[in-house]
Amino acid sequence: MPDAYRLSITETTREIQNKNLSPVSLAETLINRIDKLDPELKAWVTVDREDVIGQAKQTELDQERGIIKPLQGVSVGLKDIFYTAGMRTSACSRILSEFVPDYDATSVAKLKAAGAIILGKAVTTEFASSDPSPSLNPWNLNHTPGGSSSGSSVAVATGMCTAALGSQTGGSTCRPAAYNGIVGLKPTYGRVSKHGVVPLSWSLDTVGILVRSVEDAALMLQVMSGHDPLDPHSANEPVPNFVEQMNRSKQKPVIGLIKDFFFEHSAPEVASHTEQVAQELASAGAEIREITLPDSFRSSHACQRIVSNVEAAAFHREWYKQRADEYGPKIRGNIEMGMLISGIDYLQAQRLRRQFRTDMVNMLTGIDALLMPTTPTPAPGDLTTTGDAVFQAPWTSSGLPTITIPSGIATNGLPLGTQLAGLPFEEGSLLGIAKWCEQVLNLDLWPNKYM
Repeated sequence: MPDAYRLSITETTREIQNKNLSPVSLAETLINRIDKLDPELKAWVTVDREDVIGQAKQTELDQERGIIKPLQGVSVGLKDIFYTAGMRTSACSRILSEFVPDYDATSVAKLKAAGAIILGKAVTTEFASSDPSPSLNPWNLNHTPGGSSSGSSVAVATGMCTAALGSQTGGSTCRPAAYNGIVGLKPTYGRVSKHGVVPLSWSLDTVGILVRSVEDAALMLQVMSGHDPLDPHSANEPVPNFVEQMNRSKQKPVIGLIKDFFFEHSAPEVASHTEQVAQELASAGAEIREITLPDSFRSSHACQRIVSNVEAAAFHREWYKQRADEYGPKIRGNIEMGMLISGIDYLQAQRLRRQFRTDMVNMLTGIDALLMPTTPTPAPGDLTTTGDAVFQAPWTSSGLPTITIPSGIATNGLPLGTQLAGLPFEEGSLLGIAKWCEQVLNLDLWPNKYM
C-alpha cells in the first residue's frame, strides 16, 4: 500500500473497509503531516486535533457495527467560509475573526453524514476575494498558490488532506487547482447548496471541489449534490449516479478546442502546450473540432465583474459603514466599485449573462466538452497577486460546469492545467471525458519537496 497520505478516496475507503488501514492511524498521519509542512506552507487556519481523532474513533466504532458509508474515514479540509458548528469560521477576515457558527453548512453536513472526517479550516483569501492569502505554492514558495481557495489547494497538493472544499466566484477553484497541479471541479451553478457558506456574490458563488483525481471529484460531488430548500439558489434537479455516468462515457469523445481569446491571452508556452494536449487526445481517438466563441463572450468578463462587485457591496454594506478600514485593499476596492454601479447597469449585466449562458449551451451542440488552457501562465512569481481568473470567469458567469486536470510541467518547473467545460447539470458526462483525458495524459503530479 502506498503511503497513507497519497491514497485516493477510493483507495482510502477500500483500505479502511478491508481493515488494512485504521481511520485513527490515517488521521494521526495527516495531523503529523500538517504539523510538519504547514509552518512553511501556511495552508491551514484551524485544525482541532482532538476533534479529528474523536471523529476517527467514531468512524472505527461505526465500522465495528457494520455501518458502511461512501466517504468512510476520508479526510476533508474546508475553505474557511464554510460554516462548521462549534468551529471558528472567519473567512480569514478581521470582521469575522471571532465568529463561531452553531450549525454546519449543508455541504459540510452531507460530508459528515457520508463518513468524512473534517480536518479543519483551510486558508482563504479575505472573504474569498482578491487580497492574497499567506499560503505559499509548494512547487515554488516564491510563486502564488492562487486564490481564493489557496489553502485548500495547497493542502490537497501536498497530501495534508485527501480532498478539500473551495468556492468559485471568478476563478477561485480551477485556477489554484491548476497552479498546484491537482484536479479542480466547479459544478453547475445550483448543483451544490451554498447554505451556510459566507457569500461573496450570491448569483455567482459556486461550491468547488479540490482533489487529486477525476474519480475523487465524482465521489465528492455525489455526496454533496441535491436540492436544498434552505438555499434559494439551489437547483431542483435530479441527482444521477455520477460515477456510473463517468464510467460509461464514450471513449472517443468529440472535443471542441477553443483558441479564440484563450490562445490570444496565453503565454506562448501555454498555447503550445494546449495544442499538444489536443493532439495527444486526437491520437488517442478523440475528434477535435476548433470552436468559435459567440459574440456575447465579449461582454462576459465585464458582466461578471459588475455582478460580483454589486453583490459584494450589498452583502458587506452594513459592516463597511462601520469597519471599512478593517478590509484589505482589493476587496475594499471591489466593494466601493460595487457601490458606484447603478441598478440599471447591474440589471443589464444580469440580462446579458442570461443570453451568454444560452449562447454557450448552443455552442455545445454536437460537442461532448470544450477544451482550453486553465490559466494564461503557470503560477506567477508574485505573492502580491492570486493570478488571473480571466479563463474561469466566463464559465462561472454562465454557470456551466468546468473541471481542470493536470496536463504538464512548464519550463520553470511549475504545473500546467487543461480546462474542460460541459453542459449544465451534465457533470457525469463531463467527468467521464475528463477521466478519459486524465488516463490519456497519465500524470500524477507531486511537488518533489513534499512527496
